[in-house]
Amino acid sequence: MDFEDTELYRDITDAARGTPTWVQHTVEIWTEAGILLFAALCAATWWRARRETTHVFAIAALAPLATAVAYVCSEVLKSGFTEERPCRAVAGAAPSIAACPPPGDWSFPSNHATIAGAAAVALALARRALIRLTAPLALLMAFSRVFVGVHYPHDVAAGLALGAVVAFAVIRLCTGPATRVAEAMRASSAPAVRWLTGPGPAPVPSYATHRRG
Repeated sequence: MDFEDTELYRDITDAARGTPTWVQHTVEIWTEAGILLFAALCAATWWRARRETTHVFAIAALAPLATAVAYVCSEVLKSGFTEERPCRAVAGAAPSIAACPPPGDWSFPSNHATIAGAAAVALALARRALIRLTAPLALLMAFSRVFVGVHYPHDVAAGLALGAVVAFAVIRLCTGPATRVAEAMRASSAPAVRWLTGPGPAPVPSYATHRRG
C-alpha cells in the first residue's frame, strides 16, 4: 500500500518530540488507558440502561459485542494488508514516543482507533447525548496513536471508519433479537438474571378520574 501521508506522519511526530516531557507521557498513558475509559463508559451505560426500556437496554448490552466484532474485523484486515509500522518504515522520522510494536504487529488499520470508533458509535446509539463525549474521545484516541509514532494518519482514519460502520451494522442487525432476549430475562424468576437486566423503567402511576357530584 502506498499512501501520501508519510510527510504528515513526520510533521506530527516531529511536533510531538518538541512538546514538553509531561505532555509526551500524558499522551503515551492516554493512548493505552483510553481503551479502559471506553470500557468504563460501556459498563456505566449498561448500568444506567437497567432502568430504561428493554430496547435501550438491549443496545447498551450490545455495545461491547459490537466493539469486539469491530476489533476482530480490524485484526483480519491487518493480516491481509501487512503494512509495516511507520516507526520502522519511515526514514528520517523522529523516534517514536511509545515503543515500536514488534515485527509482525501490522499497522493498517489501527486497532485502538477501531475500538474507539466502534465504542463511540455503539454508546451513542444507546444514549444519543453521549456522542458529545465519545466522539471527541475517539478522535483523541486516534490522534494519540500517530502522536506517539506507532501509526500513520491513514491507519487511524481507517480504524475510526471501520469501527463506526461495524458497530452500527452489528447493533442494527442484533437489536431485535437482543430485545427479545432481554424481555425474557426480565420476566425470569431467577434473581441473578433479573439483576443483570435490571427492573426496567419505573411504572407510571395512573390516577383514576373521579367526577364530583
